[in-house]
This record gives sequence, structure tokens and C-alpha cells, in this order.
Amino acid sequence: MYEQLAALWLPLCAGVTALGLGLSFLAFRRRGVAAGMRVAAWALLPVAAYLTGALQALWNIGATAVGFVTGLVLNPFVWAGIAVAGLSAVLFVVSGVIRGRKLSSARKKTAGEAPEIPPSANKTPTKPQRPAVAAQQKPKGDDDFSDIEELLKRRGIS
Repeated sequence: MYEQLAALWLPLCAGVTALGLGLSFLAFRRRGVAAGMRVAAWALLPVAAYLTGALQALWNIGATAVGFVTGLVLNPFVWAGIAVAGLSAVLFVVSGVIRGRKLSSARKKTAGEAPEIPPSANKTPTKPQRPAVAAQQKPKGDDDFSDIEELLKRRGIS
């Protein structure tokens, strides 16, 4: 298709470049040198693309992308594949819900069958507390961290 339009590309690119250069002149007069040069740089790109062959590459990329998208949208096999993928997703979700219900009911059954432990047996044995006098009788300065330990104990961090 590009080869059939090749004769039209040069005049089209030259026309766009000429129009851009005219706008560049107006931008130069109204907004200054920097704006005029920027518009001129953009205006020269169509002719550069034609002369380097980049226009043909861009045409091929665009035609391939459009063909790919129209092939996806207009192909009934693609829509059938999308429907099958959707069905697969629904089946995954439903199976997860069913599995979760089975696991929770199994947990309830095993929890109900377990022998109950009396509340007095659940208590952990407490450690005998040392008398406060013994803690105060430690010799101060026996290690380098005694001051830090004392600060932490005062703040309730142990």
C-alpha cells in the first residue's frame, strides 16, 4: 500500500513543511527567536522522515498495529477465546469460595469435638517474683550497661 502512495508522500511532506515554515515565521515575529526556531524544527521533520525512509517504516508500523487491532475486534474466534478466559476466571473464584467454606466448616467440626480444658488449667504458671531488695543490692557499675538497664526499667521497658 505504501508503494502505491509513494508518489503522494513527497508533495504532502513538502506541503506540511512549507506550512510549518510559514507558521515558524509568524511565531518568530510574534513570540521571538526561540519560538520561531522551535516551530521550524518541528516543521522540518516531515521532509526528514520522507528522505530517510522513516515515513515508510512508520507507515508499516501503523498498518500492522491497525491490522492487529481490527483482527482482534472483528474476529469471532478472538471473542470466543475472551469468553472462555472469562469463564475460567469465574470458575476459579467460585471454586475458591467453595473451598473456603469447606475449610471453615471442617475447622468448626474439629473445634467442636476437642475436649474442653478447664479455665484453671489454661493459666500459665507464674514465676516467683524476686524481692525488690535483691534487685537494689546489685553493685552499681559492675558492667557497662547498668545505667542503660536502669533507664529502661524506669520507663517500663525490660
